[in-house]
Order: sequence, then C-alpha cells, then structure tokens
Amino acid sequence: MASHDVPIGSTQVSLAALNERSREIFRQIVESYLATGEPVGSRNIARILPITLSPASVRNVMSDLEHLGLIYAPHTSAGRLPTELGLRFFVDALLEIGDLTDEERRAIEAQVAGAGSNQSVESILSEASQALSGLTRSASIVLTTKSNMRLKHIEFVRLDPERALAVLVGEDGEVENRVLNVPPGLPTSSLVEAGNFLNARIRGKTLAELRNEIENAVKEGEAELDQLTQKIIAAGLASWSGGDGEERQLIVHGHANLLEDLRALEDLERVRALFDTLETKRGVIDLLGRAERGEGVRIFIGSENKLFSLSGSSTIVAPYSDGKGRIVGVIGVIGPTRLNYARVIPMVDYTARVVSRLLTRETA
Repeated sequence: MASHDVPIGSTQVSLAALNERSREIFRQIVESYLATGEPVGSRNIARILPITLSPASVRNVMSDLEHLGLIYAPHTSAGRLPTELGLRFFVDALLEIGDLTDEERRAIEAQVAGAGSNQSVESILSEASQALSGLTRSASIVLTTKSNMRLKHIEFVRLDPERALAVLVGEDGEVENRVLNVPPGLPTSSLVEAGNFLNARIRGKTLAELRNEIENAVKEGEAELDQLTQKIIAAGLASWSGGDGEERQLIVHGHANLLEDLRALEDLERVRALFDTLETKRGVIDLLGRAERGEGVRIFIGSENKLFSLSGSSTIVAPYSDGKGRIVGVIGVIGPTRLNYARVIPMVDYTARVVSRLLTRETA
C-alpha cells in the first residue's frame, strides 16, 4: 500500500515523522495485538526488537507514540495497544501485504468455480462467501442485487377483491412472493393477461432487463394491453425492484467464527453488538454501497464508521462486476479490529476477481 499522511486527531502523522526506531516499536505493538489481542509492555518489546534497546528507551518511544494518538494504555495493564487510528496508520503506511499461496488460490477457485456450472449467480456468491469465511475464520458478507436473478416464470393469483399475490420463479428454482394492491373490480382476465405478457418475455432475463424491455414496449406502443393490465404489470415489477431499499440483498456467512477466539467478557459484548448491527442490515447495506463506488479493496476500521462504533469491528471488502464490466456488488469479511489484514486483504481481492470472472462467463 502506498504510504501517505494519516489524520490523527487534529494533526497529521507522516511516516517520515517516525524514525526507524519508532516505526519498529510501533510495528511490534500492532503485530503483537493482531496476533494475541493483548497489550504488550516495554520489556517484551525490548526482547523481540531486531535492535538492542533497553526497556526504558522503549518506554520513552511508547510515550511519544501515545502522544501522537497511535497507541494507548488500557486501564487494566501497563502494556500498550494500538488505537483505531493507529491501526489505520499501520494499514495505510506500514502494512506489508503478502501474496496468496498457490494452495489458497486453488482453494478459492475450486469452491467458487464449482458453483459456476449451476448457471446461478446466487450459488456463485454463496460459495464465494463460504470460501472467504472458512479461509479467514471470520464472518463473510456479500452485497448483491436481487434483480440479478435470472427469471423463469411469473404468475398473479387473486387473494381478495383488492389484493393479488405475485409469484416470481428464478431459473435456479428460487421463488419470491409479493402481495400487490389491485384496482377494485379488476377482472381475473387482466391478471392472466399480465402473466402471459410477462412470461412471453421473461425467460433468462434479470428483473432490470425485463423492466427496461417492458417499459420500452409500452412507450413505443408495441404492447397492446388495456390500462388495468398495464397497472398490474407495473405494480408487479415495482414490488420486486422495491426501490433503492429492498433491491439490495445482504448475505452473511460464518457468524460462529466470531465466537471462536473470545478472551474476555467485553469481547463477547462487542460480538453481540456486531450481531445486532448485522441484523439491522440497512446500515450495513448503506456502508457496503459506498464500497461499490470505487475500485479495489476498501477497509473500514472500527468507529471510522458509526455503524461499528459499539462493536469495534473492521470490514474488508472489494467490488465485483458482471459480464458488462459493471460493478454489481461487493464481497468481503467482517470481524474484530485485529483481523490479519496482511492475509485477509489479498484473499478478499482475489475472491472478488474470481467472482467477477465467473459472472462474466455466466452473463456472456
């Protein structure tokens, strides 16, 4: 990662502002935290440094790092931990990202590509999510668009005089139902006509593609439909697109991984807070939506985002694209701030690339 200034409090911490000794001590504090989650003291730092320094000299440097806002002393220990801003500085300026092993690449490709033969976007994303969760021992997250589902059949069923059930069936067998309000006195023939009209055009298309085709057909007068039938079709398509809120789908795998390495009651409380956050979904969808606007891996650490201020979690995500090169979602992991960033970042990046490659093949 490129080194640059990182805002710390009201100041800027530049890599150049830290001499070699300060960088090395800071690196050891962060790496110890990422490995153990525990505070580390000056004596232990002095033992593992590649240069010879007394514990007193290490303490002096730690005091300077604390003044910069990069580390802090928890009240229960004389040791130090990195602050969230310290973690951001480490990730942006000092982190050495490793490359995946051939074995890791093969594991990701085998699991994700295995779903490709099913011709289902949903199965590709599900397998990719599970692969990431297993390899990183964290929870994996995928943000996708419900309208990516390839369609097979649609049917409208009257429930009562003013309501009908719209049933949408995907090529992969997934079924979605929506209740629609219909005009009073709507004849059953209009429901049948609406279903026949859509089924003649639906197969193999995504919801977005179908909606565009129908809108164009109505606009250009190619669709010989009465006003009531047009209303049913419009209502059905609108109910599935759901507007900006409901057309986004959040998939989470591996919640249990977050419970594996708890060291204190406060760790459990943070994980509970994260579970609560994931349950709300709306905020997570908004956060991940921001990651769709750029290229490459995005990293959100702790309270940099208000969503995770209580749980102290980090999110590492990367966008994936479809066969037309359009970014259609993001995939990544979420876990404690002491994620193994050097290992997880290339895994997320590579998994997103594999998904994009398979979706290109599926939509070609």
